[in-house]
Amino acid sequence: MGRPRSPRGRARETARRLAEEYPGSERELCALDHDGAFQLVVATILSAQTTDERVNEVTPALFRAYPGPGELAGAEPGELEAYIRPTGFFRSKARSLKGMATVLVDRFGGVVPSTVEDLTTLPGVGRKTANVIRSVGLGLPGLPVDTHVGRLSRRLGLTAETDPVKAEHELSSLLPPAEWGSFSLRLILHGRRVCVARRPRCVDCVLNDYCPSAELPARGARARPGTRTKQATL
Repeated sequence: MGRPRSPRGRARETARRLAEEYPGSERELCALDHDGAFQLVVATILSAQTTDERVNEVTPALFRAYPGPGELAGAEPGELEAYIRPTGFFRSKARSLKGMATVLVDRFGGVVPSTVEDLTTLPGVGRKTANVIRSVGLGLPGLPVDTHVGRLSRRLGLTAETDPVKAEHELSSLLPPAEWGSFSLRLILHGRRVCVARRPRCVDCVLNDYCPSAELPARGARARPGTRTKQATL
């Protein structure tokens, strides 16, 4: 096929090619271990300023101790902090977790809400996290924009916006809502594996024949297959 020239065309071709490179559902592409939306909210709050691997080390015991919003809302702060200490910033995260669980119980009957507006009323949950919860945890449209998504979208000429909310709105206009979450997660994977911040490996990129920012040693260079990263860090 010819090279896509419009932002919409590049977005659709990017979604198609990255789906081949990084197959799987939103749940499978997400690196945070969880069972249901509530656990995903907890895990995403814990993931700030640490690795998903570290979060996955502490959440099994945490979820056994506090299996639902009611138990977490009533947690003794010191005990909760002990469970999550390895993730760093454990005191502020403990406050966010207890606050989030309390709001879930008091305002939403212990059920994770589905709208971005309601999700962002939960302590520790911003717009990016709300979109992660919608797309991964609830199976609803959501397009999280983190540093990887923003960087790759600008390099691909899909948006010039540096503001995450404006970039989200612009990107969401280019693809069907059902593809928003997986598109974001695959951009994250590609940004970690190939299109890195300082020295992007353009020769190895499956998008290099139409990416406006591609830097190739010679015209017509082909992408080389590489080892696929299986999960996206959020």
